[in-house]
Amino acid sequence: MASVPDAPDTPTRRRKPATIRDVADAAGVSTATVSKFINGGQRFTREVEERVTAAVRELGYSSNPMARGMITGQTGNVGIVILDICNPHFTSLVKGASRVAERAGLNLLFTDTAEGHTPELTMLQALSRRVDGIIVSARLSEVAIEWLKHAGLPVIYYGGQQPDPGCYSVGVDNRAAAQMLGRHLRDLGHRRISYVGFSGARWSSERWKGLQDAFDGSDGVLRLFDVEAAVAEEGERVASSVLLSAEPPDAVVTYNDLVALGLLGQAQALGLRVPDDVSIAGFDNIIYGRYASPALTTVDTASELTGETAMQRLIERIRGDAAVSGGGHETLASRVIARGSTARRVVRT
Repeated sequence: MASVPDAPDTPTRRRKPATIRDVADAAGVSTATVSKFINGGQRFTREVEERVTAAVRELGYSSNPMARGMITGQTGNVGIVILDICNPHFTSLVKGASRVAERAGLNLLFTDTAEGHTPELTMLQALSRRVDGIIVSARLSEVAIEWLKHAGLPVIYYGGQQPDPGCYSVGVDNRAAAQMLGRHLRDLGHRRISYVGFSGARWSSERWKGLQDAFDGSDGVLRLFDVEAAVAEEGERVASSVLLSAEPPDAVVTYNDLVALGLLGQAQALGLRVPDDVSIAGFDNIIYGRYASPALTTVDTASELTGETAMQRLIERIRGDAAVSGGGHETLASRVIARGSTARRVVRT
């Protein structure tokens, strides 16, 4: 058998890293379009975005964060401060922010103030040294917010109106959202309404005001309760006080869905039928609400979209975009999602 001659020695040829021009050519767009898309600077049609994304993946294109940092002095990281990762509302917020950060080639770092073992301000200062900008909640302490104002770091607030005229924030109008939910209950014939709020959150009072707006001029009677934390266990704890009073409510609105789910479960344990005996509703439209029995009526507060929008505005602010360089508030749309936990009031004779 004839032997096969050894292949001649040839230098190993490495594939050159793909450039932004290669991606643009493969996607059939300009380099400017590729740059704006992968850096989160602009949205395009779904077709264009899909072509660019496919080209990036096929060519294995990636920016070089280390080289970029040497040139720009930036870390290539962005941060987000959440209040409780166990709350699906904040999980959705991070998911939305992460999607935009990844498309921009940025690493997303987050910290959970509910689980932190260090003082809030210390934790915030430590995070700020590792990121180019940060998304935070207006529920931070006044001391932390005051420090952020003078830290020289691009900041976007989420969840409510900005804590200072010079800040930029993204979120729904909590008062208007609660008013919509109140009108839904009013249209169902409910007149005795209990609100289980969480005074630890700035926008809980806005939701209380919105409910009052909805029943203004009617014969409605509203009562205010408060929980120590926005968790399901607190909904269970206050259920008997809220539901078994001398004049029990027709409907209960809670600060968020977690509190509502805890209260709903305990209401049934107390022998009440939901919604026949009492309607229950919450805020945030977390995924667990739709699987409760009955499914929970809620206000969709655009959690994931808030994360997306806040991260987009943060990237723009890092880049010095004049549109977000000053103060302002961007209001996102909210909507009532009516499910089985609310129904028309039954008047018993």
